[in-house]
Amino acid sequence: MAATGSEKQAGKAFYVSTPIYYVNDAPHLGHAYTTVAGDVLTRWHRQRGEKVWYLTGTDEHGQKIMRTADANGVTPQEWADKLVTEAWKPLWEHLEIANDDFIRTTQKRHTDRVQEFVQDLYDKGEIYKGGYEGPYCVGCEEYKLPGELLDGEGEYAGQKLCPVHKKPVEILSEENYFFKLSAYTDKLLAHYEANPDFIQPESARNEVLNFVRQGLQDLSISRSTFDWGIPIPWDAKHVIYVWVDALLNYATAVGYNENPEKFESTFPADVHLVGKDILRFHAVIWPAMLMAQGLPLPKKVAANGWLMVGGEKMSKSNLTGIKPQDLTSHFGVDAYRWYFLRAIAFGQDGSFSWEDFSARYTSELANDYGNLASRVAAMVGKYFGGTLPEASADSEAEKAIHAGLAKAAAEADRKIGDELDFQGGILAVFDFVKQVNGYITEQEPWKVAKDDSEEGRARLATILYTAAESLRAVAVLLHPVMPETSRKLWDSLGAEASLGALADQRVQEAGDWGKLPAGATVTKGAVLFPRLEEKPTA
Repeated sequence: MAATGSEKQAGKAFYVSTPIYYVNDAPHLGHAYTTVAGDVLTRWHRQRGEKVWYLTGTDEHGQKIMRTADANGVTPQEWADKLVTEAWKPLWEHLEIANDDFIRTTQKRHTDRVQEFVQDLYDKGEIYKGGYEGPYCVGCEEYKLPGELLDGEGEYAGQKLCPVHKKPVEILSEENYFFKLSAYTDKLLAHYEANPDFIQPESARNEVLNFVRQGLQDLSISRSTFDWGIPIPWDAKHVIYVWVDALLNYATAVGYNENPEKFESTFPADVHLVGKDILRFHAVIWPAMLMAQGLPLPKKVAANGWLMVGGEKMSKSNLTGIKPQDLTSHFGVDAYRWYFLRAIAFGQDGSFSWEDFSARYTSELANDYGNLASRVAAMVGKYFGGTLPEASADSEAEKAIHAGLAKAAAEADRKIGDELDFQGGILAVFDFVKQVNGYITEQEPWKVAKDDSEEGRARLATILYTAAESLRAVAVLLHPVMPETSRKLWDSLGAEASLGALADQRVQEAGDWGKLPAGATVTKGAVLFPRLEEKPTA
């Protein structure tokens, strides 16, 4: 289990990273899935009151970027600048990603520090010169083991294919510099044994263990057949292997060899979020590089599964790269952020379909959650002039709601904040929403309202206060997931005036009952989740 705020290193930020994404094309749902997960996790820890640092960025070197730029008639730098400016950064803003930094591997703050890191390893004898020949996938920017390759069929008959991109590999032969990765086999295995939560989920951990137990080969860390990369400082005919360059962003972005105070208060990462196809780089090569340099290792490497469309991994190369804006324009940004984390267990593969999204939106967001908020605001307005009444007639029914909220808040905090079980945390909150809906159905406040006696008015007031206070807690717990919707609900409950800004509310205290004061002005704002129009046609 991850450390809680009180257990964390004093003064150290809770540091989360996404992979840095290749700028060979615009982002698709798979990229956004990991980035939204990181955003929800870091927003959650901010609402625990912790210092947080959330890093994302772009990987702009390597043969794949060079070839894409050439195909578009521009330089690699021009291509990267265009994609970052027009596609990547605008999408993160659109999805309300609250990253603290955006690193680009072509920035001087990165390239200088990478050269220093590699030079230091060379001076320590961790790098040597040699030759290598083997199958190479440009899409992965990785040499492949012969046993990993697939036999081509159809147009690729007789050729060996990359298992990820399903395209032929190239046989490369060149003089390279090598990092002594093989020397770290036993050290890595010892670290995995001593830190069983270092790699998650369990299936990912087992994959890495099996791979490392076979014995590691030394890693080619330079390329000499093209020049789009960071030059090797002692041999300018070579550029640094793009993955060595890329992995170092997690250190260079937080001040490695440049800002010791920043580095000390941030590094290492508490959680590296990665796709499972790049797990080995982060769980094998990256920790070995850090060991060689005497630097602390990340606390956790968490691999999310693949988003599948039609049985294929979602990617540009497989022509299944759906744009997030295709969905947000129809369902809205908050529903988009909610859907993928709710519908797919983080760490497992999951299939996306428009029909499933529509069904969950209507059932859970519009009917269960949005309708509850509308009904409660409308009844407070109708029966108490929009002023939240005081609860003075609690019964066993209210006690069950109090207990249900305490359970939901604790479970959501543990699952999302500590276990990266976004689906489990969201479901805990929505189970409570269903409990409140059931409570209102059973208590029938519209019938209680017909009783004008003092007891009747007290009972009605208690029912509506209980429902409104429940919504106050739900707004806090769902704020990291659906920030705009939660702010709208917060405002409609009059909580801003009495409790302050929603972002300042502690998720671990959301289950404390009775925070929303009687007398708050409750208004019926805009519908949280409007009815969906027909699916747009191409």
